[in-house]
Amino acid sequence: MSMRRDRRPLPIQLREEILAIIEQDGLGPGDRLPSEVAIANRFGVGRTTAREALKLLEQDGTVHVRHGSGRFVSQVATLERPITRLESVTEMMHSLGYSVVNQVVSVSVRRPRAEEAASLGLSEADSVVRLERVRRHGDEPLIYSMDVIPRDLIPGPVDDVDWSGSLLELLEAGGTRVTSAIAQLCVELLPEAGQQAIGKRTSEPWILLVHRNLDADGHVVIFSHDYHRYDRFTFNVFRQRA
Repeated sequence: MSMRRDRRPLPIQLREEILAIIEQDGLGPGDRLPSEVAIANRFGVGRTTAREALKLLEQDGTVHVRHGSGRFVSQVATLERPITRLESVTEMMHSLGYSVVNQVVSVSVRRPRAEEAASLGLSEADSVVRLERVRRHGDEPLIYSMDVIPRDLIPGPVDDVDWSGSLLELLEAGGTRVTSAIAQLCVELLPEAGQQAIGKRTSEPWILLVHRNLDADGHVVIFSHDYHRYDRFTFNVFRQRA
Protein backbone atom coordinates (compact mmCIF):
# COMPACT_ATOMS: atom_id res chain seq x y z
CA MET A 1 0.00 0.00 0.00
CA SER A 2 1.35 3.41 -0.91
CA MET A 3 0.57 4.75 2.55
CA ARG A 4 3.09 2.42 4.12
CA ARG A 5 5.92 3.80 1.95
CA ASP A 6 5.26 7.23 3.46
CA ARG A 7 7.53 8.09 6.41
CA ARG A 8 4.85 10.03 8.28
CA PRO A 9 2.92 8.37 11.13
CA LEU A 10 0.00 6.28 9.86
CA PRO A 11 -2.76 8.40 11.47
CA ILE A 12 -1.44 11.50 9.64
CA GLN A 13 -1.29 9.61 6.34
CA LEU A 14 -4.79 8.25 6.88
CA ARG A 15 -6.13 11.73 7.65
CA GLU A 16 -5.10 12.78 4.13
CA GLU A 17 -6.78 9.70 2.66
CA ILE A 18 -10.01 10.52 4.50
CA LEU A 19 -9.86 14.10 3.17
CA ALA A 20 -9.57 12.57 -0.30
CA ILE A 21 -12.68 10.46 0.40
CA ILE A 22 -14.60 13.60 1.37
CA GLU A 23 -13.60 15.27 -1.91
CA GLN A 24 -13.95 12.25 -4.21
CA ASP A 25 -17.32 11.17 -2.80
CA GLY A 26 -18.64 14.73 -2.94
CA LEU A 27 -19.41 14.84 0.77
CA GLY A 28 -20.64 18.22 1.95
CA PRO A 29 -21.44 19.84 5.30
CA GLY A 30 -23.67 17.58 7.35
CA ASP A 31 -22.88 14.40 5.39
CA ARG A 32 -21.92 11.37 7.40
CA LEU A 33 -18.47 9.81 7.13
CA PRO A 34 -17.85 6.05 6.96
CA SER A 35 -17.43 4.39 10.34
CA GLU A 36 -14.09 3.68 12.00
CA VAL A 37 -14.45 0.01 11.07
CA ALA A 38 -15.25 0.81 7.43
CA ILE A 39 -12.26 3.15 7.14
CA ALA A 40 -9.94 0.66 8.85
CA ASN A 41 -11.06 -2.11 6.47
CA ARG A 42 -10.86 0.11 3.40
CA PHE A 43 -7.24 1.08 4.02
CA GLY A 44 -6.02 -2.06 5.74
CA VAL A 45 -5.15 -0.40 9.05
CA GLY A 46 -6.13 -1.02 12.64
CA ARG A 47 -9.22 0.54 14.17
CA THR A 48 -7.02 2.52 16.57
CA THR A 49 -5.23 4.14 13.62
CA ALA A 50 -8.58 4.99 12.03
CA ARG A 51 -9.81 6.52 15.30
CA GLU A 52 -6.64 8.63 15.67
CA ALA A 53 -6.91 9.89 12.08
CA LEU A 54 -10.54 10.89 12.60
CA LYS A 55 -9.55 12.60 15.84
CA LEU A 56 -7.05 14.72 13.91
CA LEU A 57 -9.85 15.81 11.57
CA GLU A 58 -11.99 16.67 14.60
CA GLN A 59 -9.16 18.77 16.01
CA ASP A 60 -8.86 20.90 12.87
CA GLY A 61 -12.63 21.33 12.62
CA THR A 62 -13.13 19.37 9.40
CA VAL A 63 -15.21 16.70 11.13
CA HIS A 64 -17.54 16.85 14.11
CA VAL A 65 -19.06 14.09 16.24
CA ARG A 66 -22.73 13.56 17.00
CA HIS A 67 -22.71 11.14 19.88
CA GLY A 68 -24.71 8.06 19.05
CA SER A 69 -24.91 9.01 15.36
CA GLY A 70 -21.35 9.10 14.01
CA ARG A 71 -18.98 11.62 12.47
CA PHE A 72 -20.07 14.27 9.99
CA VAL A 73 -18.45 16.81 7.69
CA SER A 74 -18.43 20.21 9.40
CA GLN A 75 -19.75 23.41 7.88
CA VAL A 76 -16.31 25.02 8.22
CA ALA A 77 -14.75 22.30 6.09
CA THR A 78 -15.84 24.01 2.90
CA LEU A 79 -15.96 27.61 4.06
CA GLU A 80 -12.59 28.00 5.72
CA ARG A 81 -9.11 26.49 5.68
CA PRO A 82 -7.99 24.78 8.91
CA ILE A 83 -4.62 26.27 9.83
CA THR A 84 -3.68 22.80 11.09
CA ARG A 85 -3.78 21.36 7.56
CA LEU A 86 -0.39 21.28 5.84
CA GLU A 87 -0.73 21.81 2.11
CA SER A 88 1.02 23.77 -0.60
CA VAL A 89 -0.36 27.16 -1.60
CA THR A 90 -1.18 25.77 -5.04
CA GLU A 91 -3.10 22.83 -3.52
CA MET A 92 -5.03 25.20 -1.26
CA MET A 93 -6.00 27.52 -4.12
CA HIS A 94 -7.09 24.63 -6.34
CA SER A 95 -9.22 23.16 -3.54
CA LEU A 96 -10.97 26.52 -3.14
CA GLY A 97 -11.82 26.60 -6.83
CA TYR A 98 -9.21 29.10 -8.02
CA SER A 99 -7.18 28.72 -11.15
CA VAL A 100 -3.54 29.26 -10.25
CA VAL A 101 -0.90 31.27 -12.05
CA ASN A 102 2.42 31.20 -10.20
CA GLN A 103 4.45 34.28 -11.08
CA VAL A 104 8.12 34.03 -10.09
CA VAL A 105 9.20 37.55 -9.15
CA SER A 106 12.80 36.82 -8.15
CA VAL A 107 15.20 34.01 -7.21
CA SER A 108 18.52 34.78 -5.53
CA VAL A 109 21.30 33.02 -3.64
CA ARG A 110 22.70 34.95 -0.69
CA ARG A 111 23.69 34.81 2.95
CA PRO A 112 20.79 34.35 5.39
CA ARG A 113 19.57 37.22 7.50
CA ALA A 114 19.72 36.72 11.26
CA GLU A 115 16.08 35.59 11.58
CA GLU A 116 16.44 33.24 8.62
CA ALA A 117 19.64 31.70 9.95
CA ALA A 118 18.07 31.18 13.38
CA SER A 119 14.90 29.64 11.90
CA LEU A 120 16.75 27.31 9.52
CA GLY A 121 19.51 26.33 11.96
CA LEU A 122 22.21 27.86 9.76
CA SER A 123 25.17 30.10 10.37
CA GLU A 124 25.28 33.53 8.78
CA ALA A 125 28.14 32.22 6.60
CA ASP A 126 25.87 29.63 4.95
CA SER A 127 23.95 30.23 1.74
CA VAL A 128 20.19 30.22 1.14
CA VAL A 129 17.90 30.48 -1.84
CA ARG A 130 15.37 33.28 -1.51
CA LEU A 131 12.27 32.89 -3.68
CA GLU A 132 9.68 35.62 -4.21
CA ARG A 133 6.39 34.77 -5.94
CA VAL A 134 2.87 36.05 -6.57
CA ARG A 135 -0.05 33.63 -6.89
CA ARG A 136 -2.78 34.91 -9.17
CA HIS A 137 -6.28 33.88 -10.17
CA GLY A 138 -6.26 35.10 -13.75
CA ASP A 139 -4.79 38.59 -13.50
CA GLU A 140 -5.84 39.06 -9.88
CA PRO A 141 -3.08 38.76 -7.23
CA LEU A 142 -4.23 36.73 -4.23
CA ILE A 143 -1.06 35.63 -2.42
CA TYR A 144 2.43 37.11 -2.13
CA SER A 145 5.08 34.67 -0.90
CA MET A 146 8.68 34.85 0.26
CA ASP A 147 10.41 31.49 0.83
CA VAL A 148 13.93 30.86 2.10
CA ILE A 149 15.56 27.44 1.64
CA PRO A 150 19.04 26.18 2.55
CA ARG A 151 21.10 26.22 -0.65
CA ASP A 152 22.43 22.70 -0.14
CA LEU A 153 18.88 21.28 -0.44
CA ILE A 154 18.70 22.43 -4.07
CA PRO A 155 20.98 20.28 -6.26
CA GLY A 156 22.54 21.78 -9.35
CA PRO A 157 22.33 25.33 -10.69
CA VAL A 158 19.50 27.41 -9.25
CA ASP A 159 18.77 28.86 -12.69
CA ASP A 160 17.91 25.37 -13.98
CA VAL A 161 15.07 24.89 -11.47
CA ASP A 162 11.41 25.46 -12.36
CA TRP A 163 10.42 27.64 -9.42
CA SER A 164 6.79 28.04 -10.51
CA GLY A 165 5.66 24.73 -8.97
CA SER A 166 5.24 23.36 -5.46
CA LEU A 167 8.27 23.71 -3.17
CA LEU A 168 7.09 20.67 -1.22
CA GLU A 169 7.22 18.56 -4.38
CA LEU A 170 10.53 20.10 -5.45
CA LEU A 171 12.22 19.21 -2.17
CA GLU A 172 10.65 15.74 -2.11
CA ALA A 173 12.05 15.05 -5.59
CA GLY A 174 15.49 15.80 -4.12
CA GLY A 175 14.97 13.47 -1.16
CA THR A 176 13.68 15.92 1.47
CA ARG A 177 10.07 15.40 2.52
CA VAL A 178 8.24 18.12 4.44
CA THR A 179 6.11 16.38 7.07
CA SER A 180 4.93 19.17 9.35
CA ALA A 181 5.01 22.91 9.91
CA ILE A 182 4.91 25.44 12.70
CA ALA A 183 2.76 28.40 11.63
CA GLN A 184 2.19 31.84 13.09
CA LEU A 185 -0.92 33.73 12.00
CA CYS A 186 -1.19 37.51 12.06
CA VAL A 187 -2.52 40.45 10.05
CA GLU A 188 -0.15 42.96 8.46
CA LEU A 189 0.07 45.43 5.65
CA LEU A 190 1.65 44.09 2.49
CA PRO A 191 5.36 45.06 2.56
CA GLU A 192 6.82 47.39 -0.03
CA ALA A 193 8.39 44.49 -1.92
CA GLY A 194 5.00 42.79 -2.11
CA GLN A 195 3.28 45.91 -3.37
CA GLN A 196 5.87 46.20 -6.11
CA ALA A 197 5.45 42.51 -6.94
CA ILE A 198 1.66 42.69 -7.35
CA GLY A 199 2.00 45.91 -9.34
CA LYS A 200 -0.23 48.18 -7.30
CA ARG A 201 -0.43 50.10 -4.05
CA THR A 202 -2.71 48.82 -1.33
CA SER A 203 -3.43 49.94 2.22
CA GLU A 204 -5.65 46.97 3.07
CA PRO A 205 -4.51 44.37 5.63
CA TRP A 206 -3.33 40.96 4.45
CA ILE A 207 -3.38 37.68 6.41
CA LEU A 208 0.22 36.64 7.03
CA LEU A 209 1.19 33.02 7.70
CA VAL A 210 4.79 32.61 8.81
CA HIS A 211 5.74 28.95 8.25
CA ARG A 212 8.66 26.91 9.46
CA ASN A 213 8.36 23.70 7.44
CA LEU A 214 10.05 20.64 8.97
CA ASP A 215 11.30 17.35 7.58
CA ALA A 216 10.83 13.97 9.27
CA ASP A 217 13.89 14.60 11.46
CA GLY A 218 12.53 17.91 12.74
CA HIS A 219 14.86 20.15 10.71
CA VAL A 220 13.38 23.37 9.32
CA VAL A 221 13.83 23.21 5.55
CA ILE A 222 11.64 26.12 4.36
CA PHE A 223 11.10 29.43 6.12
CA SER A 224 8.12 31.15 4.51
CA HIS A 225 6.10 34.35 4.69
CA ASP A 226 2.80 33.99 2.81
CA TYR A 227 0.55 37.06 2.58
CA HIS A 228 -3.09 36.20 1.71
CA ARG A 229 -5.79 38.62 0.56
CA TYR A 230 -8.03 39.10 3.59
CA ASP A 231 -11.18 39.31 1.43
CA ARG A 232 -10.48 35.98 -0.30
CA PHE A 233 -9.13 33.71 2.43
CA THR A 234 -10.34 32.69 5.88
CA PHE A 235 -8.48 30.29 8.16
CA ASN A 236 -10.05 28.53 11.11
CA VAL A 237 -8.41 27.36 14.31
CA PHE A 238 -10.35 24.62 16.06
CA ARG A 239 -10.14 24.93 19.84
CA GLN A 240 -11.57 22.36 22.22
CA ARG A 241 -12.07 22.59 25.94
CA ALA A 242 -10.31 19.83 27.84
